[in-house]
Amino acid sequence: MYYVYLLESLDDPSKRYVGFTEKGVPARLEEHNSGKSIHTNKHKPWKCVVYVAFEDKVKAETFETYLKHGSGHAFAKKHFW
Repeated sequence: MYYVYLLESLDDPSKRYVGFTEKGVPARLEEHNSGKSIHTNKHKPWKCVVYVAFEDKVKAETFETYLKHGSGHAFAKKHFW
């Protein structure tokens, strides 16, 4: 399975992150919270707000890209944050 996940900083809820993983969300969240990601290190700890599982890698990557750009921001804000 392939996962697209949305994180929110516990210290500053205005800081959010959208990511993709094949490892599984708990393992990836642990990496974010332990400081292994340069993109999320400054605003840890994080909590997972939502994740979506896909069987198809291309569809997962496409959804991640959508959430990170343009109308995908509005969609995530309306439905997930």
